[in-house]
Formats: sequence, structure tokens, C-alpha cells
Amino acid sequence: MKRKHIALVLSGGGARGIAHIGVIEELLERGYKISSVAGTSMGSVVGGVYALGQMEDYKNWLLSLDRIDVFRLLDFTFSNSGLIKGNKVFKIMREFIPDHNIEDLPIPFSASAVDLKSNKEFVFRKGSVYDALRASVAIPTVIRPVFKNDMILVDGGVLNNIPINNVDRKADDLVIAVNVNANIEIEKPKISIEEEKKQLSLYQKGIHEFQKYIGKSKSKQTKEKHLNYLDIVTKTINLMTNKIAEENLKKFPPDILIETSEYACGTFEFYKAKEMVEIGRYAAKKKLNEFENL
Repeated sequence: MKRKHIALVLSGGGARGIAHIGVIEELLERGYKISSVAGTSMGSVVGGVYALGQMEDYKNWLLSLDRIDVFRLLDFTFSNSGLIKGNKVFKIMREFIPDHNIEDLPIPFSASAVDLKSNKEFVFRKGSVYDALRASVAIPTVIRPVFKNDMILVDGGVLNNIPINNVDRKADDLVIAVNVNANIEIEKPKISIEEEKKQLSLYQKGIHEFQKYIGKSKSKQTKEKHLNYLDIVTKTINLMTNKIAEENLKKFPPDILIETSEYACGTFEFYKAKEMVEIGRYAAKKKLNEFENL
């Protein structure tokens, strides 16, 4: 008989992490029971919301956001420690998903961050869920860090973007890790060309407005695609975290590794929520079919 209890590990990846929702839905539909969750960055957000028992409400909220709404959720600032405050989105989430202490959740949950003072990973296993999530998503130079108990906490993906070693695993649990930053080709459902152009146009309009604030060069545009500030920072961080993640997967191989492409969407392209959920579901179906047919 196949094992049905899952110790679930969810990677960071910005908006690509919405794919975790599709993976979780597919696992539940197949009768798997998630007995614990560990996450980093966006993986900690989805994992934390699931542990709170509020994933459906969270998903519906994401799907209700239009493209301009997404841009407005980025509370830009000119702090020397980050371009985005990172508080606005969690303030709105608190209105429909109440906070709880991690130790009071029905299943074990952990969220990873990195302390820049000690240069070590810090794993939240108790205290406010929202405090843990806020620290775990603090992308260096982009989202302001969290100052807590003489620590300076940033995104856990800096050291451990697939935190398999942090998940609370029982003897018979299957460890399933989900990596939304895999260097693989995009496998995704089709949307109409008109809808894709509309989505991209509205998002780029918002980014263009932000570029005005940070003094983007007014040089003539060429046919080559220009990367904006956020693209350059997040792509650089992704390169580093992916290399570390590859080594961690060798040290702590999961029973099942579900992967989606790092090219599926940009870090802040949350307007693609519906598509990312389906990308996650598709990847889970493919991998679980292979596993169950063994």
C-alpha cells in the first residue's frame, strides 16, 4: 500500500510560488494527507496559509486581483534597506485570514529566514505566523528586512530555498519537495493571445510608473528587451539561490520532487495567479502519475 502522509516542502520563487496552490490541491484530491509543511519565502506564505486552514480564501483573493491591484500592493519606499516595505499585502491578508501562533497550528509548520548578523538560517517554529512570513519574504535590497531580537532577517532562500532539512517528518511520511525555480522548459495551459497581451500591458504600465520614480534612464529603446531594476536584482538572487538549492537537494533528496519552470512568470507577476495554479497542478499530476504507477 502506498504511503499517503506527506511532509511537504515548498520553495521560494515570488509569484511562481502560486504554483504551490495547484500542487496542494492535486495532492488533496488524490487522498494524500499533508502532515507537516516547511517553506521559504513565497513557499512559506502558501504553506502558512494552508496550515492556517485558509488556502481557499487566499487563492480566491489572489484570483480576484486585477493587474493594477497587484502593482498597488507593492508599497514602494526609498529606504536604504529596500525598495518595498512589504507590509501592505500582509495587512490586507489579516483582514480575512486571522493570525495565529505557529505552535498552535493543527500541523507542524516552519518558515525559513536568514539572519544577516550571524550569517545563519533562522527557522520560525513558534510565534506569530505573519511575523514569520514577513521575514521569510524579505528579498535583499528589494523588500525591507525584519529587525527582531538583535537579528536582521531576510528571505530564507538566500541560504536554503528548498528547506527539506527543516520539515517535521514522521517515520512513514513521504517527503515531497516543490521547486518553482527549476531550469526546465515551461509547461503551462494556453491562454488567448489577446488576454496575454492585456495582462502584460497593464503590468508593464505599472512598472513604467515606478521606473520614473527611481530615475530610469531615458535612453532610446532598442529591439532588445531591457531589464528593469527589479528584474536585475531578482534574477541575480535567483541564480545564487538555485545553485545552493541544487546542492541541498543532493544532501537531502526528497522522495518526490515536483518542479515548475523558473521562466513561468516574473517574481512580481502575481496577476498570473490563475495560470500559475494550473501550472502547479499540471506538474503535480505528471510527477504523481509517475510515482503511483511504479
